[in-house]
Amino acid sequence: MNLFRFIPGYETSIYEAGREPIFVALLAFLICFSITRGYTRIARRRGWGSGSVHGVHLHHVVIGIVLALVSGALIIGFEPVDNFVELLLCAVFGSGAALILDEFALVFRLQDVYWSEEGRSSIDAVIIAVTVGILVLLHLVPFDQSTAEDGNRWWLMIYVAVHVALVVVTFLKGKFFLGLLGMFVLGLALIGAIRLAKPGSPWARRFYKADSRRLLRAEERHRRHEERWAARTRRLLDLIGGAPSASEPYSRETD
Repeated sequence: MNLFRFIPGYETSIYEAGREPIFVALLAFLICFSITRGYTRIARRRGWGSGSVHGVHLHHVVIGIVLALVSGALIIGFEPVDNFVELLLCAVFGSGAALILDEFALVFRLQDVYWSEEGRSSIDAVIIAVTVGILVLLHLVPFDQSTAEDGNRWWLMIYVAVHVALVVVTFLKGKFFLGLLGMFVLGLALIGAIRLAKPGSPWARRFYKADSRRLLRAEERHRRHEERWAARTRRLLDLIGGAPSASEPYSRETD
């Protein structure tokens, strides 16, 4: 539909490139998450009650699951040819995904931890989803179909195997976000794989002996990183999702 043709570069980089569906889904995700978090923060401050059905608290993750499943089923089952219908379903799916990930911590822990410290994992899940969405939108892939057809397939298989191995090592070293970006950018996966692992990561527990030089260096580097970035990271997460309150009753979580 070329919805945002008035934006410079949108027609050539998004519409003609066939990326409008993922763009609409990502945009709907961000809008829905912003509205949801904004409302819950206001409701928390003003003490508004939570939505319920027959006395049962209705978490918005339930609504998100329904929206994501219905829209996803319609997209897969009917493959709408009408651009408006396709983009509408993509927007519904993105909105449903936002509602689900906004309460990811509740689903993961099976407890109402929305405003507790454990609820931070919901913000992490949202940041990861947005990061992946942006990378997909930018079409950052190490090779495309033409590369697979024209290049040497054996070299391609070796390349993919090395890339996957580097990403796995990065994850094992406890560098989750770097590993996530490394899935799309080989250089970042290489950096993550050759750097020291985080203390407590599976890689450190398996390969760094107690009181070894590597472990001591890893702990020192982690300490310096926390001193420099921990407070800033916390302020950023508070800005995005609101400050947690361990003393606040779970029943005060609002939708």
